[in-house]
Amino acid sequence: MNASSPTAMLREAFEAPEVVARLLASNAPLCRELGARLRASPPPFAVTCARGSSDNAATFVKYLLEIQSGLVTASVGPSVTSVYAARPRMRDALFLAVSQSGRSPDILNLAQAGRDDGALTVALVNDTSSPLAATCEVVLPLHAGPEKSVAATKSFIAALAAGLQLVAHWSQDRALLDALDTLPDVLAKAAATDWSAALPALTDADNLFVVGRGVGFAVAQEAALKLKETSGVHAEAMSAAELMHGPWTLAGEHFPILVLSQRDETLSGVNDLVTKLAEQGVPVLVAGAAEGRARLALPGSEEAHPYLAPLALIQSFYPLVNAIALARGRNPDSPPRLRKVTETV
Repeated sequence: MNASSPTAMLREAFEAPEVVARLLASNAPLCRELGARLRASPPPFAVTCARGSSDNAATFVKYLLEIQSGLVTASVGPSVTSVYAARPRMRDALFLAVSQSGRSPDILNLAQAGRDDGALTVALVNDTSSPLAATCEVVLPLHAGPEKSVAATKSFIAALAAGLQLVAHWSQDRALLDALDTLPDVLAKAAATDWSAALPALTDADNLFVVGRGVGFAVAQEAALKLKETSGVHAEAMSAAELMHGPWTLAGEHFPILVLSQRDETLSGVNDLVTKLAEQGVPVLVAGAAEGRARLALPGSEEAHPYLAPLALIQSFYPLVNAIALARGRNPDSPPRLRKVTETV
């Protein structure tokens, strides 16, 4: 699958393990310092600000902050300031902006509003010469280097890793800090994982649910977005819990479900869901730790730390979505009507 598809998207996705190794080494002093600052003066809440793949990364950070630090975290719509001219009260909050380019006007507007109101503004950004980097007080570079494919891959994984490193140093979780040291190797192993068995089912699908839960929901969002933008598949990310509240009635022979799972407190419920879907005759593809009666089980990083597993799963997924796009006659590097930098206002 990989050798026949040397797209920029695929090449950049395979750079992610090296990118993350560079990020972890370079950002460690910054994260230690920022973690100490946050422990000394704990924020009352956190705000995330992002669009597209970066917003999916922000979802991952939201779960980490709420689980590890007990910090209520809200995604604030940039249009609140850029369109409605409202000024949310963010004094003393932790404000996290996530962006590859750092150039979207609405993201900049909200970041400036947060800094003006006294929030601690932190940018997770790939372009450290960008206006967003200049606007925020603290910059955690993504170290992804140039990313030419419209579909973000290595910069998305880098954003997850940057958020994870910050939370690990803030919480001083020794097990998580030790696990972070293994992340580049975990990603390298995941990049070599073969998910081509899923290609026939997903190439023929025009509709699909991508299911995750907890810290894994963000990569379900990212997988669904990549299927939309590169492959023209109407894919919707769905929480394993929310799926049971009605949407699963849509699933069926021509509406498969891809389940991404990690070995944590969510696993029992995800296993139950997979079993129920299989009993209903729904085509289910499972990657990760879940063990229910899936029609197709894909190899995943079952033994990885639960916070690392989502990164490994999306790393494994990118070669598959590249192959799906090509099989459907599309160029994943140049999706219709999309540009690399989207400047929303």
